This record gives sequence, C-alpha cells and structure tokens, in this order.
Amino acid sequence: MSSRLIYGFHAITAKLRHDPAAVKEIVIDASRQDGRARDLLAHADLQGVRVIAADGKRLDGMAPGARHQGVIARIEGGRKAAHLDDVLDTLTEPAFLLVLDGITDPRNLGACLRVADAVGAHAVIAPKDRAAGLTDVAAKAASGAAETMPYVQVTNLARTLRELRERDIWVVGAADAATDDLYSVTWPAATAWVLGAEGEGMRRLTRENCDQLLRIPMHGTVSSLNVSVAAGICLYEARRRRG
Repeated sequence: MSSRLIYGFHAITAKLRHDPAAVKEIVIDASRQDGRARDLLAHADLQGVRVIAADGKRLDGMAPGARHQGVIARIEGGRKAAHLDDVLDTLTEPAFLLVLDGITDPRNLGACLRVADAVGAHAVIAPKDRAAGLTDVAAKAASGAAETMPYVQVTNLARTLRELRERDIWVVGAADAATDDLYSVTWPAATAWVLGAEGEGMRRLTRENCDQLLRIPMHGTVSSLNVSVAAGICLYEARRRRG
C-alpha cells in the first residue's frame, strides 16, 4: 500500500485522533521538548504509534522546503476521495456546504478547509479544473482539517449547483457587485455558499446557477478580501443564524 507524509502538529494530532491506524510512524525533532511536542507524543503513545527522534537536518531532508515544525508522520494509503451523494445522503440536518470556484492556491484551499471544519460545514466542493488539489501544502495550511473535512471535486461545477438546487439546497454566491449585503437579507437553512478567487470572483456559469448573490460590506479602502477570510465571514454568519 502506498504511503505519504503529513507534517505539522495540528495535522498529525488530528490524524492520531481520527484515524490512528493509518499513522505508521512519527519522526520528531529531538530538541522539541515543549508542550505541543509532549501532547503529540502522549497521543502517539496512547495509540501505540512508533516515534523516532531525529535531528532537524533529517526532517528537512524528508520534506524539503516544508514548514514541518519539527514533526513529520508517515501515513499509509492516499486520501480518500469524497463523493457528494455520500455526504448529502447521510445528513440528519439541513446541508451546510462551502463551494470554491477558481481557487488555485493550495494555501487558500487549506485555509478554507480549516474554516469549514471550524464552523461545522458538511463538505467543501470544488471543480477538478482550475482548482488546487489536496496537496501536502494544502493539508499543512488546513491544520488538520484536510483529514476530517470531506473535499469533493466535481467535473462540472455548474451542473453540481443545479443538482444541489434540485435537492432544495439554496445556493448563495458571494459577489462584490451584488445588490444585497450579507446582513440585510435571509436565506433557508439548507445552503451552499459559493466563493470565487479574490479579484476574479466566480465564473459566469457559476454565478448564473446561484439562487442569491450577496456582498460582504466593505467599509475601508480595500475592495476585496482573501477567500478564506470571506468564507469565514459568510459561514459564521450562516452558523449564527442556524443556531
């Protein structure tokens, strides 16, 4: 079976909590004696995972250029592809989804996964084209959320949005040019929030398949927000209204 590396304290601790059987070994910088290291080692000991102490040069060689924080884990198996029907068919509450259109920076994807996990969304959806893949860089930025948040890649995003609407899921797009702002209108409980890349925004077909377009009020001199920041604002407002 194939293996891969994940790194960073958040990502590895999350994997130990949610899928410990997949963690084959952990390599940690022997000089790390702080609380985060002790917490991770305690989780590894509880799950019976082998831990190897090494120097920083070995870790740098295992993940060249990565901000590994002094800890790397070898994981068995690749990331499992998530399927939208599997997510939706098992829900026991109104759907709460984040849809990303044209997000090509893996760090932005990782940050969006982290926001979606924090707010309790059910899945993140993105097209297979013009989209960042779930790479090690994205997983690191997600701080563990890449191991817990379903990431659904679809062939045709516009068609997927139509299918969501057929399931009575209200599709809300964030657009700078929208007439209504986020705080002045209402929407149903079952929602899919669509965000595009900073500057470019959503593609035309994506925008046309939204039930509603809303803007985030901007009171300063900047005209747009990073997509993960915008996602956090929209999703937390939606979560607040869901109770």
